[in-house]
Amino acid sequence: MIRLILNLLWFVFGGWLSGLLWLFGGAVLALTVVGLPWTFAAWRIASYSFWPFGREVVWRDELGAHDVGTGPLGLVLNVIWFIFAGWYIALSHLLIAVAEFITIIGIPFALKDLELAKLALAPIGRTIRDKP
Repeated sequence: MIRLILNLLWFVFGGWLSGLLWLFGGAVLALTVVGLPWTFAAWRIASYSFWPFGREVVWRDELGAHDVGTGPLGLVLNVIWFIFAGWYIALSHLLIAVAEFITIIGIPFALKDLELAKLALAPIGRTIRDKP
């Protein structure tokens, strides 16, 4: 019940905007040939941005997946992402988290924004799963 309340509050007070921006970013990436490797990562982040409570971000190789995103190519894609998009998207989530930390009620939301910031730095090779 608490997760539902937190997710509803998150969604109403900005999660919808964050999720829509990630969806839009993924759509723009999909329109370009060079952006295709990051499209689905952006859409995964959008899904997490809409409804983060009760879910967690994990590396796919920790789950036993061994694919292109978990190998050396995934590292290269994450470095390219960091240089061209990741650092300033992460900075925006970090600044929002600082503002949320000021209030006691904002602390759980700030923690989720910090997770989004970490995810925005290197999204390739990660997935979202329900918390056990």
